[in-house]
Amino acid sequence: MSTALDTTRSSGIAYTVGAYLIWGVLPLYFLALAPTGPWEVVAWRVLLSLAFCILLLTVMRGWPALVAIVRQPRLLGWTALAGLLIYINWQVFLLGTLDGKVIETSLGYFINPIFTVLLGVFVLRERITRLQWAAIAIAAIAVVVIVVAYGAFPWIALSLTASFGVYGLVKKRIGSSVDAVSGLTLESFWLIPIAVVTLVVVGQSDGITFGHVSAWHTALVAFAGVATAVPLLLFAAGTRRVDLSLVGMIQFITPVMQFLVGWALLGEPMPPERWAGFVIVWVAIAVFIVDLTIAARRGRREKPAPLV
Repeated sequence: MSTALDTTRSSGIAYTVGAYLIWGVLPLYFLALAPTGPWEVVAWRVLLSLAFCILLLTVMRGWPALVAIVRQPRLLGWTALAGLLIYINWQVFLLGTLDGKVIETSLGYFINPIFTVLLGVFVLRERITRLQWAAIAIAAIAVVVIVVAYGAFPWIALSLTASFGVYGLVKKRIGSSVDAVSGLTLESFWLIPIAVVTLVVVGQSDGITFGHVSAWHTALVAFAGVATAVPLLLFAAGTRRVDLSLVGMIQFITPVMQFLVGWALLGEPMPPERWAGFVIVWVAIAVFIVDLTIAARRGRREKPAPLV
């Protein structure tokens, strides 16, 4: 029994780490799609994700599950809202990445776990610990420092935080009623009109680049559906096998990698005042991780011994 549980936990950690590693290097992938702009990239990302999900549904024989969801108007409404939120997240992320603001996108994902806790308090009426309140307060101070000292409102970071945080809340509301593939399929389906209109506008202004640059470029853009769906599926598989407290600590892999990509690889500027804001954010994260660790240890102590 113990060996089986250990194997399940190990595979869950591997799936979850894999998802966050892929998300961490996505900025480099999207930068490789130049000269395709952020609006066209997201439009193709929507359409190609839908195509990839349809293929997965066919191979995995998931159509009955999707049909069952379609027959429930309430679930359809939640998936439509989730689709809109993830579209906002994707679009803001691409606008930031392709505008040379990868470091600011990483800030959004650093703050996201703390914002999620705040949503739990005010929306789900959850009670949180003093350490979690301290982390929230420190993160708020960090945002103020960045705005005042750096002289620029971090709208990209805060938009990413808000959109992905509320997206997670919606997914929590949906729960296990919608599996990962069906959920992403429906979320992409609702976004078809936005994607089509975007491509029409881009085609009449800057011109569509997909299929008009090179064979290699066409292949890279065509891979957008896989690059979108695979980490989401890995994440769904991982979170079913490990504790959420562990997921909460693993998820910082993504913003750390994005920060290093922006600072070390792309050479984005980090003046002292910006370092100050990030250091305060990292202090907030350290407090948050300490709280998660304490909660995990308390949970292990209180877990009853297995019956022999």
